[in-house]
Amino acid sequence: MLIYVLKRLALIVPTLFGILLLNFVIVQAAPGGPVERALAKLQGVPAAGQGPGGGFAGATADITASTGNRNYKGAHGVPPDLVKRIEKLYGFDKPAPERFWLLVKHYLSFDFGMSYYRDKPVSTLILERLPVSISLGLWSTLIVYLIAIPLGIRKAVRDGSAFDVWTSTAIIVGYAIPSFLIAIILVVLFAGGSYLEWFPLRGLVSDNFAQLSMWGKVCDYAHHVFLPTVSIVVGSFAALTMLTKNSFMDEIGKQYVQTARAKGLSENRVLYGHVFRNAMLIIIAGFPAAFVSVFFTGVLLIEYIFSLDGLGLLSFESVINRDYPVVFGTLFIFTLLSMLLRLISDLMYMWVDPRIDFERRSR
Repeated sequence: MLIYVLKRLALIVPTLFGILLLNFVIVQAAPGGPVERALAKLQGVPAAGQGPGGGFAGATADITASTGNRNYKGAHGVPPDLVKRIEKLYGFDKPAPERFWLLVKHYLSFDFGMSYYRDKPVSTLILERLPVSISLGLWSTLIVYLIAIPLGIRKAVRDGSAFDVWTSTAIIVGYAIPSFLIAIILVVLFAGGSYLEWFPLRGLVSDNFAQLSMWGKVCDYAHHVFLPTVSIVVGSFAALTMLTKNSFMDEIGKQYVQTARAKGLSENRVLYGHVFRNAMLIIIAGFPAAFVSVFFTGVLLIEYIFSLDGLGLLSFESVINRDYPVVFGTLFIFTLLSMLLRLISDLMYMWVDPRIDFERRSR
């Protein structure tokens, strides 16, 4: 097992390097970089890829000026010395290969540089936004498991009954509705949209959070995180419920279950003493991967709707603004966490069932 873990850890380095290189090359070709945006702002015209309102509108400046070996749209009439100073400010006074190697060198010490537009270190921005994303991902995953596993077991035991039919219909309908649409409905109904105003619409905690008692902080946090979590959960537990049901049904039909019943064991003893461990192998061991899935996907619109400053919203805004240090920093963190959690998922498989040997399979 130790050799397998070391191999997986060693693969993280070239994987991160390759992803950073690929994305670095892609963003160099994208119009509307920070230098071009700064020059366009001086001229009062929208930069490439940005409309007058600050969002994507496909508008570009038609005027171009040159400095050195680079051309910048919107730089007409700007003194070349000023253009060079702006290049130096954003680190674009060096060739692209040199900038990439400097980036890799700094990333080895987890130095992600300064944001172009927020005047903060990227690491500080990530640490500020991380609690929001972890809250949404962790609580959503836990609640999904707490709902899906008992429901899946119940459906397996009562396969074909009216309970199985109507619960299957309900979870399929929930799965078919996008999480952002559920979020909008919840806002309209319960967050002061048109009807009730039971829940807050902004932030993860209240402004007076620091002055609250411990119990008050817990209640305030739960009050804020409830609707976003429900929005994610409703469409997330369908697959896990059906996986749990099918796993239990597959185990229930095996010979050892029939033998246990023939020995006179109670149905609960058979179900939870023999079937449970084998049926739950893939489900329990897949918890880290499920967390990765919730953590990195489907939360951007939820964060936007509920005004939550999480990593998803930070990444999106950074891509729109061509804030390269934040783009690469969040990408690096996402990739690193994803690979580490998937390694933990494999280790959990081996812990739950020692018969699984990934090391032998990888040879």
